[in-house]
Amino acid sequence: MVEQTAQFKELQIPLVAPIHGNDSISAVLGIPEWWPTCQRVAMVIAHDADSDLNHPLLEHLQDKLTNEKFLTLRFNFPFAEAREPTSADTGEILIRTFRTAIAALHRDPTTSPAHVFIGGHGLGARVAAQIATSQVRIGGTFLISFPLHTAGEPEAISAEQLYRITSPTLFVQGSRDHQCDLGSLIKTARRMGTTTEIRSVEDADENFAVPGESLRSSDEIYDEVCQYLLDWSDKHYTAI
Repeated sequence: MVEQTAQFKELQIPLVAPIHGNDSISAVLGIPEWWPTCQRVAMVIAHDADSDLNHPLLEHLQDKLTNEKFLTLRFNFPFAEAREPTSADTGEILIRTFRTAIAALHRDPTTSPAHVFIGGHGLGARVAAQIATSQVRIGGTFLISFPLHTAGEPEAISAEQLYRITSPTLFVQGSRDHQCDLGSLIKTARRMGTTTEIRSVEDADENFAVPGESLRSSDEIYDEVCQYLLDWSDKHYTAI
């Protein structure tokens, strides 16, 4: 018998119309061994405003999740593909691109996932939250370093889209995240009309960097984030 292992394939996902001169975006598809079998669950992960699909956190999450039997996809927003400022993409463009990435998982009905969880880091989390309020069928939403308010201004909360999410939602935040005061997040989550879970990474900021005196490595921090995601998803995809 030939031993099967996880595979990672670089893709170009076609856009509905060219953006910044590009008619496609780069993506990496993680295919677990023996796919498609068992629960057939996929995770789609979007990057932050100051990074792209190759951010170390996203690479780490994809590697771990794929080896835990999830089909995974990380992708570039058009501004990252074209190396343009974040402001080059409107909210509509970001949402449409995320939808296009989700749709790419279903091109081949024989290998498409039965359940899809969506999420992201920073800006990617904000766009995922917006997608989760629409008619796209998803099993859950994971929001990593969700930018709840202006940096250092916890009273300036921007959370309207959170109140419209209907799928189970996980928040993973660094305890030193300047854009997400944990007390404010807890109060906000209580007002959401769905099941929520909040996990905090001690001493980490919005990029999950920790102070120099910390004895934990980046990989250890990323492993903690991933374990929160695995524990949460295990509760919810088995209940779908």
